Amino acid sequence: MKVICTSPSFAKYDAAPIDTLKQHGFELITLPADAPLSTLEPHLAETVAMIVAFTDVNDELLAKAPQLKVVCKHGVGVDNIDLDATRARGIYVTNVPDANKHAVADFAFALMLNSARQITQAAEETRAGNWPRIFATDVYGKTLGIIGLGNIGKQVALRAKGFNMRVIAFDFYPDEKFAAEHGIEFVSMDRLTEEGDFITLHTPLTDETRNLFNATRIKRMKKSAFLINVSRGGVINENDLFQALQDNVIAGAAADVFDHEPLAEHPLFTLPNFIPTSHIAGYTDGAISAIGERCVQQIIQCLKQGERPVNVMNGLA
Repeated sequence: MKVICTSPSFAKYDAAPIDTLKQHGFELITLPADAPLSTLEPHLAETVAMIVAFTDVNDELLAKAPQLKVVCKHGVGVDNIDLDATRARGIYVTNVPDANKHAVADFAFALMLNSARQITQAAEETRAGNWPRIFATDVYGKTLGIIGLGNIGKQVALRAKGFNMRVIAFDFYPDEKFAAEHGIEFVSMDRLTEEGDFITLHTPLTDETRNLFNATRIKRMKKSAFLINVSRGGVINENDLFQALQDNVIAGAAADVFDHEPLAEHPLFTLPNFIPTSHIAGYTDGAISAIGERCVQQIIQCLKQGERPVNVMNGLA
């Protein structure tokens, strides 16, 4: 029974997930993250499970994998997997929504602090032989607007409390109990946009959230505000963000995610008030090891124990 893995970080720090697969009789086939269908195809006929990062799991691929039973996203977002096509074939799609929540929340807060204090700019100028006197922005005591108060958004909110920040949030499915326990106020999207000194995005990419932050919404932000995106690239209209930053409509922005990845260049990269990173928010040793082990357990649960795996994303009973 073959398991194809196209996630470059699977078992990167700990071989335990690979050993577990072997102990249960699975043959692991490791392929590059950007492997085309022609590279996957020789193995698909015998493949019973896939562990994927960004591989496009579409109808064409599924048609060549008649034994496929489960596709595990080595992470959270499943927008690269056709949920309708997998559902029609009775293939489970699972993800690991909380294993890297601490790592991503830490990273979101790091981008917030970096943006406010201009740490990257200071480091680059200091290396160049200058001794910059950069007058920056406080984070302590400011208002943080969180869009998407789920597993990661909640962790960002908890970190914000250590900075004595006022936390407001918007979520399509608000967890009122958590908000009440931690002094978080749910507000409308418009109010959050207008009041946030920092706005962090932690929402999946859906029809509702695509281009959520476009020129119109960005113009409603404070001129002194910062926008942080560690969710999905399509949540922000990148052309509109570029224009807004170039015109100093807002103070700055940072993003770990983009519409198309990987990127060698982008107009946003030319701007001093924008910090880009390479989709690495969840990449820590602890988070990667936990994600790999949970993916393997989902495969075993489905194929060896005959049970419904946890975190099924495509609605199969």
